[in-house]
Amino acid sequence: MHDGPSSAKRLADLNNAEVTDLFVTVQQVGRMLERFYGATSLNIAIQDGPAAGQSVPHLHTHIIPRHNADLDERGGGDAIYGMLESDDGDVGRQLWERSSSRPKFPKVDDNSRKPRSEEEMTEEAETLAHEMKEQLLREGPPQSSL
Repeated sequence: MHDGPSSAKRLADLNNAEVTDLFVTVQQVGRMLERFYGATSLNIAIQDGPAAGQSVPHLHTHIIPRHNADLDERGGGDAIYGMLESDDGDVGRQLWERSSSRPKFPKVDDNSRKPRSEEEMTEEAETLAHEMKEQLLREGPPQSSL
């Protein structure tokens, strides 16, 4: 997930330069995620406002690495949209549970999916930050056409 400018709640809150910066950054992060996870495609989603399923009240972009046939057991690639709308994609609820006395991990109906510890998620975030820095050193910073 990539956060837009911290004061922006909706995509329409951004000026043209900020929109350009957001999507150039999404493009760079997407390239890194595809390389790191060996993905062949990406889902890029913005739930722009509460009626669109935005559960965290600021602009952010979901960048989801995908592989061929990765959701066949759930009905095919379009199953991702239901997952984003379900508890699987409810980042706000998961953040709230993490900060409350409720269990840290929701019950998951997919037996092959195991909850990750805070340490595992932190390690992954640090690894991805390192990968992004390495990519920026190789490619240079994003260039805006504006």
